[in-house]
Amino acid sequence: MISNELGKVLHDKATRGMTLSAEEQVQLQTWYDEQDAEEAAMYAAVPEVTGVARLQAQIDATLTQLMSMTRRIQEVMLENKALRQEIEGLRSQLIASIPLQKAV
Repeated sequence: MISNELGKVLHDKATRGMTLSAEEQVQLQTWYDEQDAEEAAMYAAVPEVTGVARLQAQIDATLTQLMSMTRRIQEVMLENKALRQEIEGLRSQLIASIPLQKAV
């Protein structure tokens, strides 16, 4: 179980575009999953409702799913950014390793 404080810190870093280590990414995803499970348990504990309340519950559940997908998209974007930076570094190393030839 990830502490709520650590989860909030990691979430803050991720939403600000800061790079998370692989371990931090796993911890953050675990915290998100725990938050989602707590929320699902909370909804499961609510007695059956009708009409507007049921629709609101469906909207809330859909928003929760949307937020989860948004977080995952943000994580993938961060991973892509890190990979692009790594590729650029490798490209620079490759270019630097190729000897220059003088024009004849």
